[in-house]
Amino acid sequence: MARVKGAMMTRKRRNRVLKAAKGYWGSKSKHFKMAKQAVMKSGNYAYIGRKQKKREFRQLWIARISAQAKVCGINYSQFMCGLKKAGINLNRKMLSEIAISDKEAFAALVEKAKAAL
Repeated sequence: MARVKGAMMTRKRRNRVLKAAKGYWGSKSKHFKMAKQAVMKSGNYAYIGRKQKKREFRQLWIARISAQAKVCGINYSQFMCGLKKAGINLNRKMLSEIAISDKEAFAALVEKAKAAL
């Protein structure tokens, strides 16, 4: 049986890593060993970042809702509790969009929430 050499697959694997490291500073984009470490680290950062993005957007939506609710004379937790009791099922993303774009509609939601409390 003929001996199989691994040069082709090794080169392919190395090129894939170096392509992913394209644009990195210094030898991280040129040398395989350093590029491999940098790509692994950046992959971890990307994974963590996808989770943090969700947290940060939810935090932003809550801040927007809270600010507009205070203008209407109610705090955030009472507003959300009132909406739940009134049977209004709007997520925080939509509530924040309403708070930004349509202040009259948001004020109407606040009144319904106050009535339900």
